[in-house]
Amino acid sequence: MATPLSATKLLDALKAEGCKVVEYQSWRTHNRNHKGSWGPVNGVMIHHTVSSGEDSSVALCYNGHASLPGPLCHTVGGKSGKLYMVGHGRANHAGSGDDDVLNAVVNETALPADNEANTDGNRHFYGLEIVNLGNGKDTYPAVQYDAAVRWAAALCRAHGWGAASVIGHKEWQPGKIDPHGPVEDRGDFSMDRFRADVAERLKHAASWSPGTTSTPATDTSKETHVALSDADARQVWKVDGAVAAARPPVNNDDYYKADGKTLNNTSWSAGYALQTAVEGIRKTQRTLGGVEAKVDALTDLVKQLLADKES
Repeated sequence: MATPLSATKLLDALKAEGCKVVEYQSWRTHNRNHKGSWGPVNGVMIHHTVSSGEDSSVALCYNGHASLPGPLCHTVGGKSGKLYMVGHGRANHAGSGDDDVLNAVVNETALPADNEANTDGNRHFYGLEIVNLGNGKDTYPAVQYDAAVRWAAALCRAHGWGAASVIGHKEWQPGKIDPHGPVEDRGDFSMDRFRADVAERLKHAASWSPGTTSTPATDTSKETHVALSDADARQVWKVDGAVAAARPPVNNDDYYKADGKTLNNTSWSAGYALQTAVEGIRKTQRTLGGVEAKVDALTDLVKQLLADKES
């Protein structure tokens, strides 16, 4: 469960994941928020458009049609591998679905069969429409499939979700079949396979591409912190060179010279620096104390002079 990403953060996440993003018309303010809530968001949903032609499919998803106004998703995945941003906020893509499925997504557990349509999905899911006829014959090019995986992984990474937060429309609403059709070099579009590909991306840094090596994504939840012993801590404070030696307020070339010789100790240990700072503070306090006493005495003198003048 999370607050939806701002348009800027969404773009940043997608670009970091290596997505080729195209901002379409006024997508940042194009939504159905006036018809219902948007958020909290819990996952991402994959669809196919049941259309052909990249430009016409993007326009369709942006504008919608008479019976279902746009946006019909948040992003459209073209066969070129480009991802077109068409909406930000509530979008008409998920429709009503199974509350048991939503609970499984929230808890990232195995999905149950979708046999109900009792929960508003447009509120809870980001939606990707992949351009495809959905007839079981129209192939998803490898570059289009890879872009879809990157899109889903980017959102999961940004929210701290795992691949179990990714579902297909066919897993949400009874009677739906999308996404459907053959994927280049991968056989039929399988959501289990798709989630596995998203999970693989999440093991690596966002910039990773299949077939290359990269630094694994940082998992701060598993970091090991080793406490310093008292002896180690004392030694750290004694290491010379930890802090630059203090200099006077103005540059003085003779500051590091004594008896005509240049002093080499131009850096201090952290402990000595702290000790010097404390001594400086105490000296300042003593000085201020003397000044305060003189100010008080001067104040008393002025008061006495004024009293004598009035008498």
